[in-house]
Amino acid sequence: MPLNKNAATIAEAVRSLGDAGTLQGLFHTRRPGEPMPSGPRLREVIDLCRALLFPGFYGEATTDVSSLPYHAGVDAERLFSVLSEQIEAGLCFRRAVTDDLYGTGLRARAADLAARLIGRLPEVRRLLLTDVEAAYNGDPAAESRDEVVSCYPAIKALTVYRVAHELELLDVPLIPRILTEMAHSETGIDIHPAATIGSHFTIDHGTGVVIGATCIIGDHVKLYQGVTLGARSFPLDDNGNPIKHIPRHPILGNDVIVYSNSTILGRVTIGDGAVIGGNVWLTHDVQPGETIRQTPFSVEH
Repeated sequence: MPLNKNAATIAEAVRSLGDAGTLQGLFHTRRPGEPMPSGPRLREVIDLCRALLFPGFYGEATTDVSSLPYHAGVDAERLFSVLSEQIEAGLCFRRAVTDDLYGTGLRARAADLAARLIGRLPEVRRLLLTDVEAAYNGDPAAESRDEVVSCYPAIKALTVYRVAHELELLDVPLIPRILTEMAHSETGIDIHPAATIGSHFTIDHGTGVVIGATCIIGDHVKLYQGVTLGARSFPLDDNGNPIKHIPRHPILGNDVIVYSNSTILGRVTIGDGAVIGGNVWLTHDVQPGETIRQTPFSVEH
């Protein structure tokens, strides 16, 4: 009798789960043969990018200066293959694109985008080297740049962000966001791939940092753990739906420091050289060079 009862319970659940009317847009329809993004493959993309950008720290353990061109060639070839496949999967989620390029045209488009991303990796490395320098110079506990590259979660997250940002600039759908969410899971640092971040950027400790999609961050900016650069409640259209793709996150100028657990919300501008103290809730502009700190009762200017 219990077996029959269990079977009936499972059958009812299956009936409900198989009812398309209950999905409300949660079902993704694919054409036959269309690829889906793969977590293991995208993890491989991250590993390959790290190996190309920081050889010796990631990738083949026996890499040395003399064998570097060989290993870089092998990694780049593998990255091209895996990334082309995953970009194609991402493009399949944008139906208007697949309608125009379905089949061999879609694969050719994905291959072109993968090659262009690889072509941008030297510039990505240049920026990451400035991030490593900023982390090393900004942390008295850092013994060496090697330690920063090997251990610091900010560098791990920024490596993925800077690659994902290039894919975002290439208008690759879905894949950049999956990559940065993987880095978020790994490091506790949540950077949207559409955010714009200048050189010599560092995040001390890092856990709990959130950087929204339309943030613009200048050069030589430093954040501490728990900082949120977020959006306030955004407007609704005539049908009550949120209006998306509008600037809604902060702009930070050059040489800004934001200390731990501070929250900056909305399209506010933090001027060059400003310092935001810890545990501050901020929704207004800050003048260049100004210091904002939390008092027991209010925010002082």
